[in-house]
Amino acid sequence: MDRSANPGPLANLKVVEMGTLIAGPYCARLLAEFGAEVVKIETPGEGDPLRKWRQLHEGNSLWWYAQARNKKSVAVNLKAPEGQQVVRELASKADIVVENFRPGTMEKWGLGYDALASANPGLVMVRLSGFGQTGPYKDRPGFGAIGESMGGMRYITGYPDRAPVRVGISIGDSLAAMFGVIGALSAINHRTTSGKGQVVDVALYEAVFAMMESMLPEYGMGGHVRERTGSALPGIVPSNTYLCGDGKYVVIGANADSIFKRMMKAIGRADLADDPALADNAGRVKRTQELDRAIGEWTATVTLDRALEVLETAEVPSGRIYSIADIAADLHYQARGMIERHKLGDQELLLPGIVPKLSETPGGTRWIGPRLGEHTDEVLRSLGRSEEAIASLRAKGVVS
Repeated sequence: MDRSANPGPLANLKVVEMGTLIAGPYCARLLAEFGAEVVKIETPGEGDPLRKWRQLHEGNSLWWYAQARNKKSVAVNLKAPEGQQVVRELASKADIVVENFRPGTMEKWGLGYDALASANPGLVMVRLSGFGQTGPYKDRPGFGAIGESMGGMRYITGYPDRAPVRVGISIGDSLAAMFGVIGALSAINHRTTSGKGQVVDVALYEAVFAMMESMLPEYGMGGHVRERTGSALPGIVPSNTYLCGDGKYVVIGANADSIFKRMMKAIGRADLADDPALADNAGRVKRTQELDRAIGEWTATVTLDRALEVLETAEVPSGRIYSIADIAADLHYQARGMIERHKLGDQELLLPGIVPKLSETPGGTRWIGPRLGEHTDEVLRSLGRSEEAIASLRAKGVVS
């Protein structure tokens, strides 16, 4: 697809990204994927620490090329007054500033919302932090792992006879980033009628807590505390993971009444399909162990492929558990454009496709994550700096 002919639905927005690692940069990445011009501020000589995380290629992490795609890298020393002035000038022309420093850091640099909005009343500032900009915990350091724990996710993840476990990705940061995007676009929409910007305050623990479904009302009404249940979905039956005869696992969600009947007949248990006591979920919950045992006995006699064949024929939601190798090879992923292929030197770089799919103004990858300071001169020129002035700032170590 020719991205130059379709720059994306957010191409009119200018974003300044200030922050490192995951939450703030992922928030800005999502905006950049749909066309926003994102200028990422990085520390000269160091850059975002994410550049050095996990597997590296030519000095940058492979993660970096996805997290920073479509962004412009500007290396500015935020501790230097002249560097802070560069940010003020960028913010004066920006629609959105994204930052994920500990509360008070931006103010220490003279870059708090009030200072920046005085020159740009329509500015929207997305502030992502562990505990939010207010409250008794606001000054505590807070990473995604802490937000996942305080937000309730860790407590319910894993098996009841073992310690709580983490999801295998930085889900707390990513959830906070997505709420940041929702808040930013909501605030931009409000600005179209009011002309006024505002602060979007996202706490990591609150982003996680917002995902906790019915946990709070169940506790508030009856004192019920949801516990870890392993691979099962408590109170919704049958919905679990079952071991097949070839040592592989199948995930089955047959909890709708009609689906349950179809599945039981398909696996040779018409007696359970026709049992009036199992006609609805309430009845099935009472006999959870019996139903899981019956399904598990069947899956143990077939391979994963055969189990999926039987279940798909009966129109029962089911699937295998994918590794990243399975994902990269999957025809549906490829057909949906979810496996992007890019050149990185003489090698091929795979990046995840863009979500969601927009029919008229889809997002896209215009370029992969940039070199540190790759766009410093370009952006400074756009602010009216002469070549001599840029050279002076570089000589002082303000930019690189």
